Amino acid sequence: MDEKELERIAVSIAVDAAALIRETAAELGDIEAGVRWKSSDVDPVTVVDEAAERFIAQRLTQLRPQDGFFGEEGHTRDSKSGVVWAVDPIDGTVNFLYGQPAYAVSMAATVDGIAVAGAVVAVPGATVYAASKSNGAWRQLQGRRPEPLRVSAATELHKSLIATGFGYDPVRRQRQAELLTTVLPRVRDIRRLGSAALDLCMLAAGQVDAFYEHGLNAWDYAAGALIAAEAGAEVHTPLLDAPSHHGAPVRAAAPGIADAFFELVPDMPLPAGR
Repeated sequence: MDEKELERIAVSIAVDAAALIRETAAELGDIEAGVRWKSSDVDPVTVVDEAAERFIAQRLTQLRPQDGFFGEEGHTRDSKSGVVWAVDPIDGTVNFLYGQPAYAVSMAATVDGIAVAGAVVAVPGATVYAASKSNGAWRQLQGRRPEPLRVSAATELHKSLIATGFGYDPVRRQRQAELLTTVLPRVRDIRRLGSAALDLCMLAAGQVDAFYEHGLNAWDYAAGALIAAEAGAEVHTPLLDAPSHHGAPVRAAAPGIADAFFELVPDMPLPAGR
């Protein structure tokens, strides 16, 4: 198992998928014309999401034909190699739909339910974030050299900037809002970007001090959680096969505030209202 090679493949495919998304969106013009709805009428998927996932699945089949695959838009394949890829072709589809710049391709190679390599590529700016197990995390801004990532040196929770997100299920949203009323008075401020993958990369880059969100799917966080952990964050996630409707949290923080943050946001699920 060569984690660095898996990292290289993740970066290569994610960069090309991001370019495809930009090109396809420019050709379509009206993104809303190709929208359908998934879990609810506020949970969109576009023809661009689907095209990007097909592209990623095809590339992985060419490069790693024995690997398994599961993607947000439904592509699946059993693994013969022990490697399974978790893929979100566009994490932050609502942002993409509205022309907001925070959306990304996210893909992670997992072995025995643990992410060992991954990449997140912010589509509009083509910024690359990547990591592999025990090899550290890095970022490359467009036109610049790669640079290592390190979480912030925050030591005081009340001075910390926290990223979070909200689900599409209305019952869970209400529970998330109730939790937020406990968190917000205890921290510097909250940021809600709309992409868990990019939130975790921001944590890795020291641009926020902690992150939490309940009810994420593995493709939302597998790559970003690895990148944050390799940048020095303390990261707690559910098992990758845990159903998202159970509402288990993904929690991650700079080490200097981790104990206080995990006490503030405990490992308690916020189930959906199904």
